[in-house]
Amino acid sequence: MKKVYLIDDQPISNFITKKLLELEGFDGPVKDFTDPAEAFQDVAEDHDALIFLDLNMPVMSGWDFLDAMKDQDIFHRIIILTSSTSKVDMEKAQQYPCVVKYMVKPMNKQKLSELSDYLKAS
Repeated sequence: MKKVYLIDDQPISNFITKKLLELEGFDGPVKDFTDPAEAFQDVAEDHDALIFLDLNMPVMSGWDFLDAMKDQDIFHRIIILTSSTSKVDMEKAQQYPCVVKYMVKPMNKQKLSELSDYLKAS
């Protein structure tokens, strides 16, 4: 079963995404983190996870997280879930092969339904 990581410094954002995953019937393991550096330690030891990643976080941004994954040859699928509607951010995200989707908060049922292929067990 695929593991899902939720990485956002705002606990409410992780809570909403987690609840929507439950409502959509996703029954795999979900771990949420408000500290990206702590999350990175778990992610580095995992294989084939799906990560919902915020970009704008203090200390370690989503970009820092993506760069750290790249530097350590860690390949998970990333869904950027951010408040940023910046075209620059959207274009920058495309430069990371692991980023499979760029979504603007808040997460909702319709947006989550677009991700069903990524949430299926591998």
